[in-house]
Amino acid sequence: MLPKLFDIGPLPIHTNGLLLATALLVAIAVTAHLAESDGIPRKYAWDLGFVIIISSIIGAKLLLVLTSLDYYLANPGRLFSLEFLQAAGVYYGGLLGATAGAILFLRKHKELSFWRMADIAAPAIPLGQSIGRVGCFAAGCDYGTETTLPWAVTFTSEYAHREIGVPINVPLHPYQLYESGASLLLFLFLFWFFRKRTFSGQVFCIYLICYGVLRFNLEFFRGDIGRGFLFDGLLSTSQFISVLLVPSALIAYAVLKKKAGAQGA
Repeated sequence: MLPKLFDIGPLPIHTNGLLLATALLVAIAVTAHLAESDGIPRKYAWDLGFVIIISSIIGAKLLLVLTSLDYYLANPGRLFSLEFLQAAGVYYGGLLGATAGAILFLRKHKELSFWRMADIAAPAIPLGQSIGRVGCFAAGCDYGTETTLPWAVTFTSEYAHREIGVPINVPLHPYQLYESGASLLLFLFLFWFFRKRTFSGQVFCIYLICYGVLRFNLEFFRGDIGRGFLFDGLLSTSQFISVLLVPSALIAYAVLKKKAGAQGA
């Protein structure tokens, strides 16, 4: 566990922030590679990537505030704190923000299809998640529930406990590594499947379906209570979004497949 790499004067450089930046750049680079291999200039992928970075950060932090609204209403000054600025936010908020940003970008570039670009970007998304979750592990955020399993991890950093709230000297599920590993496998599958897609939107829909199922189940291993819950604690915010996301993606898959079949007939 290495929450902080070093300090530059009064400014701490956190491992999580550095790996998050790395994840975003690697994801854009992979997207640019797939775009070029699909006949689209890399420039479009890089331009779109930076729009997505900004919109995803806004979306992730907005959902973070919404899931902890009572806290931020009672402590509005925390919105301007270093802790809030360094927080990655809620992933699903970032995904929604990125989608909105992509739609706005593509409205100005009508020569690009949303679903085609979504397919190109889809494999890179879980790769970025995989790298980003390693950063979460280093920081101690999004920690797991207590466990006696032999692969439990025990955080000992007083700094991480003070800044993040991760329990120290308590064996926990390494939730961050669970999601990192699952996301890496999903990246490998989507990267392989990209060449085998039969209609636009197929790869992106598969990503949404697979990630929604993974995230819903992995949430049971999370122990941080500040991520938001609904229905008297029955579901976390991310589980609820997964419940909505998976059937929506299945419907989109069926509609896009039918549309592609009709156009090819």
